[in-house]
Amino acid sequence: MKRMSDAIFTLHDVGFSVPERTLIADVSFTVAPGEFVTIGGPSGSGKSTLLRLVATLLTPTAGTITYDGQPQDSYEKTEYRRQVSYCYQQPSLFGETVWDNLAFPFQIRHEEIDEDRMVQALDMVHLPANMLRQPITDLSGGEKQRVALIRNLLFTPKVLLLDEITTGLDTVTKDAVHEVIKNLNHQGLTILAVTHDEVELAAADRLLTIVDGRLAVSV
Repeated sequence: MKRMSDAIFTLHDVGFSVPERTLIADVSFTVAPGEFVTIGGPSGSGKSTLLRLVATLLTPTAGTITYDGQPQDSYEKTEYRRQVSYCYQQPSLFGETVWDNLAFPFQIRHEEIDEDRMVQALDMVHLPANMLRQPITDLSGGEKQRVALIRNLLFTPKVLLLDEITTGLDTVTKDAVHEVIKNLNHQGLTILAVTHDEVELAAADRLLTIVDGRLAVSV
């Protein structure tokens, strides 16, 4: 039987090293279900590396990560990533159209594709329904980021990991993304976000600061 935990994540003395370099060292913290935690710090300090460790895109070389009361490495990765969804700083779209990208979450779950749900998701980030058939090569950077975000959210995960997803976006697009993040968090979604964005920092329950690969401040 799965053990329950008051923390959805527990990191204990987590480290990540590559030959001749330590990127993360002795990082320990917990995240409560429904909490909005931001990760800040200087460029190159290890923030994104830490988020990728939580996402299972990298494997810790030291310490342990526990998710929902079980060791992270006890989960099958596809199932884990359905529950813990990672959104890249640079959106990665595939296929030819927006439809191809928003159909993918249905296809990998062997579920019937629901275009009404796709349209509702587009509307959530202030994109029109006719964008479904639009070639991805015609999208602006902000449109690509919003499509990538809602692709992660068509089937709501338990945890959303955001890696500086508003960097370089215009004010209107940032506002749309902030609104989605805030509403999801209010509905109970746990969020960990690497960010320099003042709005995201202000909206979070807690700020973790990483300096030279180590946890410096938690407020």
